[in-house]
Amino acid sequence: MADLDDIREGKDYGIGRPQENKAFYLKGSGALDWGMQSRLARIFNPDTGRTVMLAFDHGYFQGPTTGLERIDLTIAPLFEETDVLMCTRGILRSVVPPATNKPVVLRASGGNSILSELSRESVAVTMEDALRLNACAVAAQIYIGSEYEHQSINNIIKLVDEGTRYGIPTLAVTGVGKEMARDARYFSLASRIAAEIGAQFVKTYFVEEGFEKVAASCPVPIVIAGGKKLPEQEALEMCFRAIDQGASGVDMGRNIFQSEAPLAMLKAVKKVVHENMTARIAYQFWLDEKHQGDKA
Repeated sequence: MADLDDIREGKDYGIGRPQENKAFYLKGSGALDWGMQSRLARIFNPDTGRTVMLAFDHGYFQGPTTGLERIDLTIAPLFEETDVLMCTRGILRSVVPPATNKPVVLRASGGNSILSELSRESVAVTMEDALRLNACAVAAQIYIGSEYEHQSINNIIKLVDEGTRYGIPTLAVTGVGKEMARDARYFSLASRIAAEIGAQFVKTYFVEEGFEKVAASCPVPIVIAGGKKLPEQEALEMCFRAIDQGASGVDMGRNIFQSEAPLAMLKAVKKVVHENMTARIAYQFWLDEKHQGDKA
């Protein structure tokens, strides 16, 4: 009986061996609550501390952009290979099968379109709905230096406060308008402000000069945006250099789903991010995978 088992000798209490509690592995996240750390551990692979996020949230302001006309046909085949899904709640509910079982970073800002001022956004998702959708994090733009800078900062503050209440991390995405600088000085400023107001991780752009300073001066993990479509080898080179200079991952959309071979490109990006594969070797890997796909 269970009650008799409790009085038997011979149990191992590990006397003389201090209880272990390993520190959380992610940059700047050691003081977060258990639930928030657990969600971040689903986003950032515990073995590498890095992530490959598949971004297909562009429709919230761009509509059916090239490659996203039919999510079920073009993006769903990529679900299995990605680490994280980055999407809106509308797409999540209408197209993404619940059995996909991938961590979700939920786009939580909106209220604009490509026909209007991009920086004029609002919080578009309640934290309760993010919980209903089992999101691992919520994401919103922060437009430093824009006409609506104050509003975008307040959006992040609201999400951070609500997220802290429920244990959901906030991803601050450094948005850039047409007239904004795209250099290390600007992205260092924007990323640091995002972290200072409480964002648990930051998405920003890679820059050719000084990106290591952007990453070093941000006290929380940085993932880079894929940005506009590049030739595959250039996109892989950007990934490699970003990781080499301190990024904790990538959040790629167009450079994957607009590729000639999207699934092969996603696999190649993962090789760079998680296995430190060089861009040259990863590009050859992409060519080989593409060739195999063409033969199939």
